[in-house]
Amino acid sequence: MIKNKPEDLIERFIRYTKIDTQSDEHTNKSPSTPGQHDLAKLLYKELTEIGASDVFYDQEHCYVYATIPATNGNGKKSPVIGFISHMDTSDAVSGKNVKARIVEKYDGNDIKLSDDGRYVLSPKDFPVLNDKKGEDLIVTDGTTLLGADDKAGIAEIMTMAESLLKNPEIPHGEIKIAFTPDEEIGEGTDHFDLERFGAQFAYTIDGGDLGTLEYENFNAAEVELIINGRSVHPGDAKNRMLNATLIAYEFQSMLPVFENPMYTENREGFFHLTMMKGTCEKAVVYYIVRDHDMEKFTQKKELVKSIVEFLNKKYGEGTVELTMEDSYYNMIEKIKPHMHLVDNAKKAMERLDVVPVDVPIRGGTDGAMLSYKGLPCPNLCTGGYNYHGRYEFAVIGEMRKTVDIILEICGIYGDFEI
Repeated sequence: MIKNKPEDLIERFIRYTKIDTQSDEHTNKSPSTPGQHDLAKLLYKELTEIGASDVFYDQEHCYVYATIPATNGNGKKSPVIGFISHMDTSDAVSGKNVKARIVEKYDGNDIKLSDDGRYVLSPKDFPVLNDKKGEDLIVTDGTTLLGADDKAGIAEIMTMAESLLKNPEIPHGEIKIAFTPDEEIGEGTDHFDLERFGAQFAYTIDGGDLGTLEYENFNAAEVELIINGRSVHPGDAKNRMLNATLIAYEFQSMLPVFENPMYTENREGFFHLTMMKGTCEKAVVYYIVRDHDMEKFTQKKELVKSIVEFLNKKYGEGTVELTMEDSYYNMIEKIKPHMHLVDNAKKAMERLDVVPVDVPIRGGTDGAMLSYKGLPCPNLCTGGYNYHGRYEFAVIGEMRKTVDIILEICGIYGDFEI
């Protein structure tokens, strides 16, 4: 039982949402945007004030680390467990001047977000709302995203930390905390200091629906095609012109039609055309390639190579220039030897009457990259929904339950030996 209550979770969360921390992949800086430093400084200050140990703010790269000392005192060598969330938000919709508001006891009808009625959060568009009747929701005003991805996770970790620090009689092992920048642009672990962090195992708190437990994700690669055409006046073009943009279309036509995000789900992979621009003379095309299965992932990359080879034979060597790089890999290969992370998370949820749901991530997380750096790190829920858009919302009861899950995990590992 928590005797000395920490600051209210929701007040904390709304305070964090007011700080604009959108990342930007085009700045070539780390962190990519200065607003992330504003949140990092605040978290450093708050961690210091609540009595965390080893609080450190990486002023160059914008990471925040802290420790909650062990209190179990049972002589067991409990593993050091960490919890991680990211400070940046998506750039898909503005994160500036977020005006979060609470909808009490949601009645199941449309929620008018903006005063002019232009933006409406409706169960017709988002059927998940049908399961949230009677819940208190946090929504936007329709002009920005909310930032629950991942400020809900940050607020939940901070609330957990303050709860334990104010109640040292609660037994637990040593706990590590880290907040990272630039997760949304795939750079959240670029400068992560594993030695300073000091955990043997960790969880990212960066999921969605209550009960979700994610320890599988896509294998991922990025593809760039530069297509070199030959511009000739169309009146004299026969057997001379080489239209780069049409060759880009030809490349797309040779990919499997239904291995496309709009036709896939669960563990099904895809080729996703993210950008195409060009003229007759030159075209540039970008894809992301994804698959949970490593063999299928490899086959997809080989298909890309074979199509490029075919087009170069057809139109001349150097017509299509290919750059393809792997981005991250499926964390399950690194989690399998440490399935206690999954088992204990499920145990914590079940003790709190939360039904665990194994969900394969159709994307990646900081945890996937950290797992391959030697820190096995599955992902837990936050209680947030509709991430990366103006219709994002969070369920207050689920956020509070997530804090309870994290606290329960801390207790389980305080009495756990590897």
